[in-house]
Amino acid sequence: MTERFRSGAGRLCLDFIRTLRYRGTPAETEELPDAAAWGAWIDQLGPFSSPVRPADVDDARSAREAIHELLTGAVRPSSRQRLNRFAALPVPAPSLTSSGEVRWQAEDPASAMLALLVRDALDLATSPEFARVRRCAGPACGALFLDTSRPGTRRWCSMEICGNQAKKSTYRAKATTR
Repeated sequence: MTERFRSGAGRLCLDFIRTLRYRGTPAETEELPDAAAWGAWIDQLGPFSSPVRPADVDDARSAREAIHELLTGAVRPSSRQRLNRFAALPVPAPSLTSSGEVRWQAEDPASAMLALLVRDALDLATSPEFARVRRCAGPACGALFLDTSRPGTRRWCSMEICGNQAKKSTYRAKATTR
């Protein structure tokens, strides 16, 4: 399966809010424009083994924005209500197959995924790890990530993309001043 969506931010809720890429910049891109994209995100990053086909994407985008507000310290009362509503939804349940594999099941996988995402965000926001949530130093990025480096000084959401671009820019700037 080819990866369509970015992952690796350190927590699933942080990967989820990155579906509004380049947030707040002229290049802002919605990666969840429709239910098919939301289903593809769940298929790629969720716990389910079979494809998920949600009916719509409005709740997903609403939950994403509420999570972003929570993690950036700008949560409004209406967002708090949405977070509580989504967190109260049933979560997927694990079951053991006859071959010894764990399969995750839910009556409504899309809603169960929202419950997992919001619960992950609430857990993060109230844990000591929250002090290590950083905003990427890439000028066009700004994605949030969990800095799990030992010294806690990581600057970029991804060394392969944003970190590499920054190093290239620094190298080019030095090369032109010589």
